[in-house]
Amino acid sequence: MTGFLILAFLILVAGVVAVPLASRFGLGSVLGYLLAGMAISPMLAALNVDVESLQVFAEFGVVMMLFVIGLEMEPARLWEMRGKLVGLGGGQVLLTTLAIFALGLLAGNPWQTALAIGMVLALSSTAIVAQSLAEKNLMKSEGGEASFSVLLVQDVAVIPILALLPLLAMPELHGASVGAAHGAEGAHGGIDLTAAMPLWLAGLARIGAVAAVVAIGIYLIRPLFRYIAAVHLRELFTAAGLLVVIGIALLMSLVGLSPALGAFIAGVVLATSEYRHELASDIDPFKGLLLGLFFITVGAGIDFGIAGAILGEVVFWAVVVILAKLAVLLIVGRLYGLRRQALWLFALSLPQAGEFAFVLIAFALGNAVFDQTMADLLLLVVALTMLVTPLLFILYDRVIARAYCEGQAEREPDPIPEENPIIIAGRGRVGGIVDRMLDAAGHRATVIDYNSEHLENLKKFGIKTYFGDATRPDLLASAGIARARILVVALDDREQIDRLVRYACANFPDLHVVARAKDRDHVFHLWAMGCRDIVRETYDAAIRMGRSVYEALGHDRQAAVAMASAWEEMDRTSMRAIADVYRLDIPAHENEELLAKIRELRAEWDPKLRDAMDEIARR
Repeated sequence: MTGFLILAFLILVAGVVAVPLASRFGLGSVLGYLLAGMAISPMLAALNVDVESLQVFAEFGVVMMLFVIGLEMEPARLWEMRGKLVGLGGGQVLLTTLAIFALGLLAGNPWQTALAIGMVLALSSTAIVAQSLAEKNLMKSEGGEASFSVLLVQDVAVIPILALLPLLAMPELHGASVGAAHGAEGAHGGIDLTAAMPLWLAGLARIGAVAAVVAIGIYLIRPLFRYIAAVHLRELFTAAGLLVVIGIALLMSLVGLSPALGAFIAGVVLATSEYRHELASDIDPFKGLLLGLFFITVGAGIDFGIAGAILGEVVFWAVVVILAKLAVLLIVGRLYGLRRQALWLFALSLPQAGEFAFVLIAFALGNAVFDQTMADLLLLVVALTMLVTPLLFILYDRVIARAYCEGQAEREPDPIPEENPIIIAGRGRVGGIVDRMLDAAGHRATVIDYNSEHLENLKKFGIKTYFGDATRPDLLASAGIARARILVVALDDREQIDRLVRYACANFPDLHVVARAKDRDHVFHLWAMGCRDIVRETYDAAIRMGRSVYEALGHDRQAAVAMASAWEEMDRTSMRAIADVYRLDIPAHENEELLAKIRELRAEWDPKLRDAMDEIARR
């Protein structure tokens, strides 16, 4: 018991100290965990800790992570990604295997060893990449989705790789591989019920297991959680969530499939369940701790004695592997249609070797595909490429993404040869709807937006929008603001909205300005600038939600609409009175006249509004 407590204390202290420091210096949590593992490696060795066995346990964090990701991805979304799965994923695995196979042959290795190395190093780290993408909110970006598609295909690719490796065995290595085979089985082995089956039967068993996971997710798990939820014990719901993940991982392991893949499928099946958010929140702490432990064990598993002896060789081959995979990723991504920062995010996310490489290297060693010397070199190359990955994400953040942002800022605004009576500043989720509504009624507007990537996407749909900063007077002049009737300010940034409204109202008194307000205080701010047609961006949605709540409370549709209208009328009237005492030079909470007016209006309007609501409810 004491030994376990010392080990747990040591690992937790390393994580708690290293990760905040790494995050503070912009290195990310993954690199912090890896460095923590390297720091405590000598102490784990002194305590005779089996780091490899600890790593196998910690790999369950990857299973949990894939389950949580699956919960956020509905089946329809996964079907939309089928092109990325087949094209990007399949292309990356095949071309990377061939590229590293060729490099292995050039290095003088037998073709069997070279091909095995190619297959082992073609895979990337699901744990590091998915965690880094999620941490930086890049998972749903174009490059992030492409990277995740490749990771899913790589999880599936492990199955045929495991089947092919024994066929590459070299007889002269059989004697040396006996001990290694036992080590591999002890660390990573398990019960595979399909091992002794004919190939066709094993295939059927695996297809049946995947179908069983889908069926369990649809027909059994939801009733189970309804039953558990009725007990009202939060810890029991957490236990049930862990039971689902562990049970599905066990089923997949028994038929020789990736537990992470099975967990992902189960998560996708449950993505439309009413329990998905609670499941995700219950699983997330376990996922985070186990992933952190996994990264620590990767750092702690580096054999510094061997690394010191062959350091130059390890660094050389790690650089070669990263550059080879980077080249393949750039080619595959470009052929698929990725461009600009999405292409670089895709390429810089995946050039490392993955955690499955540790399993495959031990398996290949046990099956006499290569000797212990090659295995030691590959293990260090894999670990080094994983250590470099967080640095590649930093390179993307601080150099690639920033360069594209600066490039966009330096782009010259488009010439605007046409003049229309309506100008729309900003074509995002607000300005886009306004533009479509006007177009449907036969009104042509001049639309200006500053997001060049968004404009390139709109161009593919035949939507004409001009690039430029709509707050610049010279650009507004070229758009014909002096002769325009209406200016729609649909920008997203509050400071830009203020700048444009102030300029338009001060210089074009006959121009009708329709401005987007971020919140209630912003309405008063724009009113004080002289704008008289202001729309709060969430106001109408909030009114509709309130009306729906009235209906849910038992009021009929007509009464709910009348109650919502009464509240809206009171709110608009009171806002008009408050706007008259709002001052731009004093914060609202320090404007005594404004605070007194609000108190006066509440004392007057609250009883009247309550009487109006009661009267409507009695009808």
